Amino acid sequence: MPSFDIVSKIDPQTLDNAVNTTKKEILNRFDFKDSPVSIELNKKEMKIELEAASDMKIKQITDVLISRSIKQGLDPLAYDLGKEAYPSGKVTRKEVPVRNGLKQEDAKKIVKLIKDSGLKVQAAIMDDLVRVTGKKLDELQAVIQRCKSAGLEIPLQFDNMRN
Repeated sequence: MPSFDIVSKIDPQTLDNAVNTTKKEILNRFDFKDSPVSIELNKKEMKIELEAASDMKIKQITDVLISRSIKQGLDPLAYDLGKEAYPSGKVTRKEVPVRNGLKQEDAKKIVKLIKDSGLKVQAAIMDDLVRVTGKKLDELQAVIQRCKSAGLEIPLQFDNMRN
């Protein structure tokens, strides 16, 4: 029976490459000369710590990070940009958590979306992925299109397609 998995995973090496290219670009920019800038990736906690002279510069770093991530093939939805930057002494800091793995409530939203579609497929939550099985490949592809167009604000990948 055909099946596939819906996952939300970020490749750590690709993320590291995006952060490193962001660092290089920011350090070479004229508007960041002689200002304190720090961009660090914490791989264990999957968060990026930004530090700059002002809130405006933090926003510029974030924009560069997103554009570099897109060029590396990362979904910009992987970054949780909801937290505001906070002043810390002479600099402004911001922590940007990276979403890695499907949370339980997100998996439930995906299963509900699939069940509401009326397609003859089964969706099951397995740890941090949703496995979708069905009799026809066309129905599975319809599920993929529905998930892509739903606007769930989650970076989704579709893996392990089996026939």
